[in-house]
Amino acid sequence: MMKKSFNIFMSLILLFTLAGCSSSNTESAPKTRIVKDYSYQKKADKLAKKNKRLKSDIKELQNKITQNQNYLSENDQETFSNNSSDTSKDNLSNLDYTGSQEIVVNNNQPEFSDDDLSTAKGAWQTYGDLDNLNRPTVANALLNTSLMPSAKRERLNWTPTGWHNKKIGSGWLYNRSHLIGYQLTGQNNNPKNLITGTRSLNSPEMQVHEMDVAYYLKKSNSHFIRYRVTPIFRNDELLARGVQMEAQSIGDNSVHFNVYIFNVESGVTLNYNDGTSQIG
Repeated sequence: MMKKSFNIFMSLILLFTLAGCSSSNTESAPKTRIVKDYSYQKKADKLAKKNKRLKSDIKELQNKITQNQNYLSENDQETFSNNSSDTSKDNLSNLDYTGSQEIVVNNNQPEFSDDDLSTAKGAWQTYGDLDNLNRPTVANALLNTSLMPSAKRERLNWTPTGWHNKKIGSGWLYNRSHLIGYQLTGQNNNPKNLITGTRSLNSPEMQVHEMDVAYYLKKSNSHFIRYRVTPIFRNDELLARGVQMEAQSIGDNSVHFNVYIFNVESGVTLNYNDGTSQIG
């Protein structure tokens, strides 16, 4: 009897202990949730403040952009016009270099007719006659790998108009610049295809486009590109102000450009009348 009472007493103690533990766990859960909710709310408030500051910064920047556009000076407007993609072909000879050696012409659309893009006659190349001042006029081609040379280029000996070469810090000031690069057609000592061009006009400016053209042509013997390079002279000057380069791949738009590149050299003042120059 005594043993049975003792067992009952121990059972009651165990039940009260378990009940106490359960009560303790139940009470601690809400506290944990409260702490977590408070932490999340702090993060949300912080993000909201940051978002508000960003909106304010964006609005301030937009206002500054509007102010700059409204107060653009006449000189800045002229510079913007010279470098815009709406530069007309007929106006190229009147443009002056303003810091960008290459600008886009006619929204980068080459001005070829449907007949110009025909491949019915296969690959070909033609060069306009020299004008009355012995200056090249234009070089046209429908390029294909069949026109590319296999022989190494020989030394150039033709002297184009405006040729007054001299050494500057980076090397020779001028190159005998091909209108259509030798690697594309194999034309070398052709007076109709050579102008006096600065080192930077020849490379990298013109060469970058020529390499793009060559890369596309070499990808397939069936690839064709309509190509035209026009030297731009002002009045009777003997040194070209720049060159216009136009290209359009046939059947796709992989190669597509119409650009004007100024014939200039950093740190050198050129006399376009005869090609003489002054450093500095």
